Amino acid sequence: MGRMSDELDELPEYAEKVLEVADMIPSGRVMTYGDIAEWLGEGGPRQVGRVMALYGGGAPWWRVVRADGCLLPGHELRALGHYRDESTPLKEASRSAEGHLPRLDMRRARWDGGDGAHV
Repeated sequence: MGRMSDELDELPEYAEKVLEVADMIPSGRVMTYGDIAEWLGEGGPRQVGRVMALYGGGAPWWRVVRADGCLLPGHELRALGHYRDESTPLKEASRSAEGHLPRLDMRRARWDGGDGAHV
């Protein structure tokens, strides 16, 4: 029952699995929180989001995104820098969009897990 002390020493098993999938996403591509949960066959978008919030700092966090393609609130400019460096497909924002930030072009950027080893 020493689960709490175990978590301090190592990642929970589910978190390890989520981060392994995040590490597999190719440069310039993204997966949604729900895509990762579906890939793993367990959990859901909220659980994946929680893992990324708590443990995702060392992973390519900018490649794990919301299904609507909006940039992660509070991290938009850092994420945008990564997307531009990796040539991730973006849709430029309309002038009416708040902050004029682009969105991810989910149709072109979304990765289905192909050409990578399944976890």
